[in-house]
Amino acid sequence: MGRLDNKVAVITGAASGMGRATAIRFAREGAKVVVADLNSQGGELVVAQIAAAGGQALFQHTDVTREADIEAMIERAMREYGRLDITYNNAGVLGALGYIEDIKAEDWDRTLAVLARSVFFGIKHSIKPMRKSGGGSIISTSSLAGMHGVPGLPAYSAAKFAVIGLTQTAACELGKDNIRVNCICPGGIDTPMIAKSPSTQRTGTGIPLGRLGTPEDIADLVLFLASEESRWITGSAFVIDGDSNVAMPRFEFPQAGKFAGPSFET
Repeated sequence: MGRLDNKVAVITGAASGMGRATAIRFAREGAKVVVADLNSQGGELVVAQIAAAGGQALFQHTDVTREADIEAMIERAMREYGRLDITYNNAGVLGALGYIEDIKAEDWDRTLAVLARSVFFGIKHSIKPMRKSGGGSIISTSSLAGMHGVPGLPAYSAAKFAVIGLTQTAACELGKDNIRVNCICPGGIDTPMIAKSPSTQRTGTGIPLGRLGTPEDIADLVLFLASEESRWITGSAFVIDGDSNVAMPRFEFPQAGKFAGPSFET
């Protein structure tokens, strides 16, 4: 028996990093998974890996900044698998880099669209299918940068703060429907996106547990929040960072005028 037997999950940003690890873990625990991402090649590889291990998954090309794509992702889950139990809003970019005075309006808007507006879409379009299924669990990726400001990363930080606020509001609204809404706040995780971070963030220097987190560390927490083991938990933001939020000095991203997009794009 798996912890997610007979459950259906959609995961954005599932072609690599935390999303990939979570998709594989969910499938191993019995869930049918919709792997959603802009990266078609990476997404199809994840589906093939899940199938080779005896799991069930399909790939849905998804631009999370487009509401129609989020709707299509949810509709695909319903059409192919007949229900929706878990939505993991995970797709992300670093986005606009530089101090506030250096950020272009279009880069600000694009960053907020990927990191915050997409979470709004993911929650919005999960509600009706989850009500039909008798409830569900919605998890979104925030960040330590959603708990304290990061110089040189104003758009990212603002978006991640927004994810926490949206999580709390949605949890209040949807509790009556047995829909739980939580978010996670990772520290430095060894994913392709970490390559665009400062060197101290890439090495894990100063983290009390002595290393960067792994995508599998994140997958374990998301699995818990998706499962019935967390059935009385909602409206919460879970820090998962090896104690770096407490112990590490604040860092900066002084790369004025740059935009760090999806990890698979160079």
